[in-house]
Amino acid sequence: MTTFDSVAIIGLGLIGGSLARDLAALGVRVMAYDPDATRVAAAIRTNVVAGALPESLEGIGDVDVIVLATPVDEAIDILRRVAPRATRAKLITDVGSTKARIVETAHAVGIGDRFVGAHPMAGDHRSGWEASRMGLFVDAPVYLCTNRDVSAEALRLAHAFWRRLGSHPEEMAADQHDLKLAWTSHLPHMVSASLALALARAGVDRGYLGPGGRDVTRLAGSSPEMWTAIALDNAAALEAAMQETEKEIASLRAAIKRADREELNERLGAARRWMEREGGNGANGAGHGNQGQS
Repeated sequence: MTTFDSVAIIGLGLIGGSLARDLAALGVRVMAYDPDATRVAAAIRTNVVAGALPESLEGIGDVDVIVLATPVDEAIDILRRVAPRATRAKLITDVGSTKARIVETAHAVGIGDRFVGAHPMAGDHRSGWEASRMGLFVDAPVYLCTNRDVSAEALRLAHAFWRRLGSHPEEMAADQHDLKLAWTSHLPHMVSASLALALARAGVDRGYLGPGGRDVTRLAGSSPEMWTAIALDNAAALEAAMQETEKEIASLRAAIKRADREELNERLGAARRWMEREGGNGANGAGHGNQGQS
């Protein structure tokens, strides 16, 4: 079956809160837990969440779908706690920006047949329940990552879950996902943060930046805790991507130091040609990235 009537969401930040809002609007009964009880209380007051789950997660086994919407380092421990309680759930999933470790953990704790890791490519540099909103996932790609044990039913339900929210699910191996996202999501964040740090060291406030500078540094406003966890969980792939980026910066710096107009023009031209390539500046390249998960 690919239907579901009840969902438990652990974590009511930007992603979890937005999920709760959309699901409630679709008539799905939403239960929720968040370490910040004020988030759950606010969601209940606005009729988004039907009831609060206790810290013990007692009662989480009474829903069709369980969603872990926490930072990636917390999700592993929570998944271990959820596993023995998820007696009825037809699908257990998460929304983290890294997938290999949590998919393997699901297999290790015996719920690999019902676990489908998910990464919706939708977000914001803002975080928290206050930043959550309806429609966040409309037209967004969602990567689905499974282990060797997954059942056909759970995978069908994962596809149905995200399609119901207006998203476009796409299956991908977990290790392939983490390598790809190191370049397409995690690296851009670290570059933005590096630029913000350099500007701060130079005494340049963000208010002095033009529109381009504000665009490039926007990601630096994301949750430090969430991005620390992402960077460490995907360290090898991210480090390699950052190393290649450092080489490109060093080459540009050297050309500027030599006043080598020809090389500088060629390198900047190559960057522009990449940007103008088909898909380089299309809708799939703009605004995506799970920037405000917690």
